[in-house]
Amino acid sequence: MNSQRWMNRQFFTFFITWGVFLPYWTGWMIHTKGMTVSQASMIMSMGLVVRGLSTLFVFPYLSGKFSSRTLLNGMAIGTLLSLLCSIPANSYTSLLVVNLLLHFFYPSLMPALDSAAGVLVQHKQLRDYGKSRSWGSIGFVVSGILLTVFTGTLGDKVILWALLLGTVVFFAFSVLPAPLALMEKPSAAKLKNGGMLQLFHIKHFGLVLIIVILLQAAHASYYSYGYIFLQEIHAPKYLIGMILNIAVLAEIIFFLIADRSFQKFSVGSLLVLAAFGSTVRWILIFIFPNIIVFCIAQTLHAFSFAMGHYAFMKYLTKHIPQAQIPNAQGMYSALALSWSTAVFTFLGGYLYEIEPRYSFIGMIICTIPSMLLAIFYRKLAAKVPDPNNHREDSCDRVIHEHSALKAE
Repeated sequence: MNSQRWMNRQFFTFFITWGVFLPYWTGWMIHTKGMTVSQASMIMSMGLVVRGLSTLFVFPYLSGKFSSRTLLNGMAIGTLLSLLCSIPANSYTSLLVVNLLLHFFYPSLMPALDSAAGVLVQHKQLRDYGKSRSWGSIGFVVSGILLTVFTGTLGDKVILWALLLGTVVFFAFSVLPAPLALMEKPSAAKLKNGGMLQLFHIKHFGLVLIIVILLQAAHASYYSYGYIFLQEIHAPKYLIGMILNIAVLAEIIFFLIADRSFQKFSVGSLLVLAAFGSTVRWILIFIFPNIIVFCIAQTLHAFSFAMGHYAFMKYLTKHIPQAQIPNAQGMYSALALSWSTAVFTFLGGYLYEIEPRYSFIGMIICTIPSMLLAIFYRKLAAKVPDPNNHREDSCDRVIHEHSALKAE
């Protein structure tokens, strides 16, 4: 069994579905199911709350009970059932219930895949995480390009069918033979790693977590309303998918050069740059609501998302004990990628109905505080000696060798 090839395939097939869900799902509810922007934003916000609960509590608990492969298969089955229930759902209430169920299962596949990759790295069966993860980004781009063609010819109703088909393919690959390391149940020793609250005893963890929560929350309007905003500024429908994928291409390029170009940058410096790039991104869209500037602003996704994520993973690699990394990832996924986005998706929807551009400029309420906190953290970290400094060189090698980055 070629573990590298297996991981490449799983990332590729999952992110094909993520490339449908993330930018298009809100638009599908609005244009196919007849929801208003505020109704769709409320559904997505509530879904993100459930997603946070699932990744913060349910996923870590199940990870301690079942093997990685079993967990992946179970989450995939739950996702399939949720999507099938979406077909007859036409009312606000039924769509809300179905989406809560979908958010319980589907987003947990992302940390489940990262955990599977981590197991393979620990067993020295995965030589290069970064290459595997890049296949995920390629899948995201491919799905966006293909969906642009189909939505342009068949309409937005194809969004659900594309997501359903992609999930079926992902599940089909999941039930095929997998690396033996992923079939092992967690040992009793692994279950005694300490609770999540122990993470806050680690130097600066709470501060860094707040910074990345704000950085990720700032993407709420883009994720939920980027698709319909491009329609608002009269972007050709056949180009929307390509425009959205500029951000992913920028992310791929960043990940490819990050170890070589930013290895010597401190975590604090990276966080400052990420917050600054994010602020510029949303200001540009607000001031210049046209297709060309939106495309230019998309390249700043390399800062607003990729660099912020890279900085957090670098912090985890250097400062978090290996036994606590799954808990830290669960907390990051719940608080930064789910709950904070839920809150600001609701705010963005309110601002969007007043004026579409307001939903983007409103995100600097996250980026400016994150930049100020990152500057403070950078100075604080420079003054205080790191008791784990003896781990720095080896950790940098881990980052370089495995490019331990996870995406959105």
